[in-house]
Amino acid sequence: MAKTKPFETYEHLDNEEVIAEYLNAALESGNQDVMLMAVANIAKARGMSQLAKDAGLGRESLYKALSPGSQPRYSTIMKVLGALGVSLRVEPKDNSMQ
Repeated sequence: MAKTKPFETYEHLDNEEVIAEYLNAALESGNQDVMLMAVANIAKARGMSQLAKDAGLGRESLYKALSPGSQPRYSTIMKVLGALGVSLRVEPKDNSMQ
């Protein structure tokens, strides 16, 4: 019998392009908890302690900010995204698809 291991998203978030696409998909969901989970998965991939340090946050503060149901400040999210090497960008909606 072959052994399998659970799929771990963070194991596949290994470069900025993949991370950016993953975050874009999370943003498109329109669900804040999905976005926070995506950032948390990326933080696991990079190392939570190192990301907290790079973002200028305490490790516990980072865990709290990325937990489901939290309401992190805009500045916290921007610090974390900057430390991850990505940024947010706004584009016009394609209304022809609606």
